Amino acid sequence: MTRRAIVRGVGHYLPERVVPNSEFETTLDTTDAWIQSRSGIERRHFAAEGQTTSDLAARAAEAALADSGIDVTAIDALIVATSTADLTFPSAATMVQSEIGMSNGFAFDVQAVCAGFVFALANANALIVSGQVERVLVIGAETFSRLMDWSDRGTCVLFGDGAGALVLEAAEGSGDTTDRGILSSDLHSDGRHRDILYVDGGVSTHTTGHLRMQGKEVFRHAVEKLASTADAALEKIGLNGADVDWIVPHQANLRIIKATAQRMGVPMERVVVTVQDHGNTSAASIPLALSVGKARGQLTEGDLVVVEAIGGGLAWGSVVLRW
Repeated sequence: MTRRAIVRGVGHYLPERVVPNSEFETTLDTTDAWIQSRSGIERRHFAAEGQTTSDLAARAAEAALADSGIDVTAIDALIVATSTADLTFPSAATMVQSEIGMSNGFAFDVQAVCAGFVFALANANALIVSGQVERVLVIGAETFSRLMDWSDRGTCVLFGDGAGALVLEAAEGSGDTTDRGILSSDLHSDGRHRDILYVDGGVSTHTTGHLRMQGKEVFRHAVEKLASTADAALEKIGLNGADVDWIVPHQANLRIIKATAQRMGVPMERVVVTVQDHGNTSAASIPLALSVGKARGQLTEGDLVVVEAIGGGLAWGSVVLRW
C-alpha cells in the first residue's frame, strides 16, 4: 500500500468589492476592450480598507473545512502561500491558525509568488507521505491590490485579491495512477530571471514597493515553462496530456492559459478558467479555481487534474492529483 494525500475539502473567499474594467477607464489610458483583449480579465475583487490577507485566508479555510466535514481540531499543519502577508512577522499562517481556532499543530508561510500554492501543495504532500502529519490545511491568499502602481496600466489592471484553500488527508492507495490524491509534483526556480517580475521594495530596503513586470518576457517564459513542468510531472507517473481530465492553471492571462493547453494537447473544454472574474490573484488563483471548478460541477471524484503555475523568481511548478 502507498500513503497518499487526498483532497477532502475545498473552499474560497472573495472580498465584496467587485472592480470592473470600466472603473480603470476614468484614471488610465485604457479601455475594457483593451484589457480583455490582452488578458481575458473582465473584473476582479479588491479587499476593503483594513481587510488583510490573513482575514481572506481564514474565511477560505473555514469554507474548506466545512466542505471536508473535518473539524479544525483534527488539522495537524497549516500552510499559507502568500507574497502579501499582513506583517513581516509573525507569519500569516499563525494568524490564520489563531483566527480559525486551531490551537494544536504548526503553521508556516510559503513564498514563491504566483507559484506559491503549487510549492505549498508539494510541501504538504511531503509532510503527509512521510508520516509526519495526517491532515494539512493548504491556503493561497493575496491582497495584491496593496502592491499596485495605479499609474502603470500594464500591471494594475491585471491583479485582484482573494483566497482559496484545500484540506488534505492521509489515505492508503494501491500505489498506481488510479489512486486518489497527489500523484506527482515538479518544482523549479531560476533567479537569473528575477528582474522580469518583482516588487521594487522590501524590509531591508525600508520601502513597500510596487509590482514591476516585463509583460512580453513573462509571457514567453510562462508558456514554455508551464507546459514543460506539467508534462514532466505527468511523465514521472507514466501519463501524458491525453490522460488529463482537467488542467487548473494559474489564472494570470487567458492567452497564456490557451497557449499552454495547446502545447499540452489538451482542449480548452478541459481547462478550468476563472481569470475573467478574478484577475490574477497570485498564489490564491489555483485554489480559487479548484473551489469554483468543483462548485460548477467540473471537477468530480476520480478526475485526473493538473495544476501548474509560474511567478516571480522565476519560480514555477506543477502537481498532478486525482480528485
